[in-house]
Amino acid sequence: MKRFTLFVLGLALSVAAHAQAVHQASGTVARLDRDKGKVTIKHEPVASLKWPGMTMGFVVKDKALLEKAKPGGKIEFGFVQSGREYVITEIK
Repeated sequence: MKRFTLFVLGLALSVAAHAQAVHQASGTVARLDRDKGKVTIKHEPVASLKWPGMTMGFVVKDKALLEKAKPGGKIEFGFVQSGREYVITEIK
């Protein structure tokens, strides 16, 4: 029983650590939807996820972050995975 408890605890900690990882990227804003809090970015490779550069949609944690973005503008941003979505938590 003790081994099982330790296994479950270790698994939970591993999942929590992965879910809380903040990834950093930079790219060009392709499209904004301020009302829905979504942005499409053509981003450079993301080393922490071993992703190549691509164009993809993100949601923002706070719609106010979109004030720092405009179509065609270059941004640096941090994001986390939340379920099946990638959520931008900061824009520089």
